[in-house]
Amino acid sequence: MFHRVLFVFNLNKMPHFQSRGLVPRKRHTIFRKPNGELYAEELVSTEGFSDVYSLIYHAFPPTMVKQIDEAFNVAPQISVDKNMQHRSFKGFSIQPKDDFLESRKYILVNKDIYISLAAPRQSMTNYFFKNSQADEMIFVHRGKGHLHTIYGSIAFEYGDHIIIPRGTIYQIEFENDDNRLFILESFHPLRFPKRYMNRSGQLLEHSPFYERDIKCPQNLVTFDLKGEFLVKIKRSDMIFRYTYATHPFDAIGWDGCHYPFAISIHDFEPITGRLHQPPPVHQTFETPAFVTCAFVPRLYDYHPQSIPAPYNHSNVDSDEVLYYVDGDFMSRNHIEHGMITLHPIGIPHGPHPGATERSIGQSKTEELAVMVDTFSPLMLTKDALSIEDQDYYKSWLY
Repeated sequence: MFHRVLFVFNLNKMPHFQSRGLVPRKRHTIFRKPNGELYAEELVSTEGFSDVYSLIYHAFPPTMVKQIDEAFNVAPQISVDKNMQHRSFKGFSIQPKDDFLESRKYILVNKDIYISLAAPRQSMTNYFFKNSQADEMIFVHRGKGHLHTIYGSIAFEYGDHIIIPRGTIYQIEFENDDNRLFILESFHPLRFPKRYMNRSGQLLEHSPFYERDIKCPQNLVTFDLKGEFLVKIKRSDMIFRYTYATHPFDAIGWDGCHYPFAISIHDFEPITGRLHQPPPVHQTFETPAFVTCAFVPRLYDYHPQSIPAPYNHSNVDSDEVLYYVDGDFMSRNHIEHGMITLHPIGIPHGPHPGATERSIGQSKTEELAVMVDTFSPLMLTKDALSIEDQDYYKSWLY
């Protein structure tokens, strides 16, 4: 007996229970191929056996390794480990590279998160990748294509946040060679904010997005193949090169709550008010160490005396990073696509000269940006300094 299920119910953690392909009626029971051989059951679990997990049924055991080649170091090269200066970086100055992994350039890092930029020109065709040290959020600024995994495929395009839990083997297929990605590697699981969810894990009515906005893996294809398959595995800032004897995407079916998904910035519904709303209303994900937000086109504040531009602000607990995607950002002057700003703990920042006055009387904004607030200071890498606007900290002078 086996079941084919598409969507079942919500748990008290996100994401929600999903099932694809064929799975047996009960866990840990006999489940055979048409030729009589057993499918290999694999539990992919988090926090030992205490948090979200999935059960995968493989055509072959996922343990068949032919060769392990010498590992190589990909640790961030830190240039500034104690920063106390407002910074700005021209993200589109990162030069494109053919290979997906080689194109990833660390910009800002700490013990909880690595923030990088990438401009890959080619799809991953001759290897697979697994990040075993961090969950990934890949924000797609330019490009479209498919994320392929053992769970199925996710079609992505401009504006998508692709969430890839650690331990997920994947390949990315791009449709063209003009791709720009803003990537977070999180050493903590990425969750929807608790205040958006009820006790059963369902997104509440006041949440700025809804379950039907979540793009889950589809079109499960079973690659029942033996051969030589290179998987590059990242762990402890090293890339380990494993050659497996079976195709990584050999699942006949799976179910559970541990899988990749995507959600578009264009599906984020803004929360507005009569007076200026603080950044938490823009929040998308949270961890114990940082939060992310999405700034999207929205109506401005509608009190007759409101000032839509944000007030001056002192971060006393977090470093604030903004990645500018599109539109006219009302509080900043001379913004470019792909620009990153860093406003560190301990120094006030605020609207640029003229921005406050310009905002009065305006009815809406068309801005698009991704924000990351970290609760530990960020360090700057060698690649960050190579694209820095060194005079940014003077931009509030008038």
